[in-house]
Amino acid sequence: MPIYVEIQIRGALDEVWRLTQTPDLHERWDLRFTSITYLPRASDRDPQRFRYATRLGFGVEIEGWGETRGERLADGTRTSALAFGSDDRRSLIREGSGYWKYEQIGDQVRFITGYDYEVRWGLTGRIVDRVVFRPLIGWATAWSFDRLRLWIESGVHPAGAARQALVHAFAAAAVAFVWIWQGVAPKLAGPHPDEVAMMLAAGVSEVWTRPLLWALGAVELAFGLAFVPLAHRRWPWLLTIALMAVATIGVLATSPARALAAFNPIALNVLLAALAAIGLLSLRDLPSARRCLRRPPKAARVEPL
Repeated sequence: MPIYVEIQIRGALDEVWRLTQTPDLHERWDLRFTSITYLPRASDRDPQRFRYATRLGFGVEIEGWGETRGERLADGTRTSALAFGSDDRRSLIREGSGYWKYEQIGDQVRFITGYDYEVRWGLTGRIVDRVVFRPLIGWATAWSFDRLRLWIESGVHPAGAARQALVHAFAAAAVAFVWIWQGVAPKLAGPHPDEVAMMLAAGVSEVWTRPLLWALGAVELAFGLAFVPLAHRRWPWLLTIALMAVATIGVLATSPARALAAFNPIALNVLLAALAAIGLLSLRDLPSARRCLRRPPKAARVEPL
């Protein structure tokens, strides 16, 4: 299926046009491009040709070409048709075409893109595209559109939004890892003698100590596995902070001597709560592909340049 992304941006159409049609501004918010350079043209009536580059990391950079033509319709709507491709054989994309559409609706701009492309590498390329690349570039387009929205609506610079997204991702990954590790290592794979001792100190019967620890380990494992997919919501972070507070009070009340031990549960609980607080605070003005519509209406089609 062609890639389709639509977002509503509170702002003026001219501002959305400026930030998407000016190369040095476009490359700031669009995750798909590292640099965009317009080439000279003979007249304003000619299509605007450009070169682009995408840095993949480890010193690998893919270069490509493009050609765009903008149009203002009688009803005030603007469109920009696009053709693009790459002569670099390392690029999965051989060539493609698409469009951008801008429509002012009250105080919001309905900003839409649709595009499709042909791939290299034969059957292997088609499989890689369907399984990995197309979902990834579709997500990157939607995430970039929301980063543009934040720039216009809230004044959040794209570089700052990217850093905030990284902070949030690292916090989510770290919290998820701790929940998974605490569920598996000292509980499901044991239980560890320290876990058993804390249960007994809390007044739990020896008969129920191991089954209860295994059950708690299963819950922690499940919560850790679900944490990253749920990290865009507030409640997993708040629940983590609340549980760490309860756990800390419980340890101090039933096993206070453990507060002075090496790698003690108090330090772990405080650090995990702090990570959860960082993740919670980073939710504000966080770019997300979820805010975009990813399925086109029946009338939406990808048109060639």
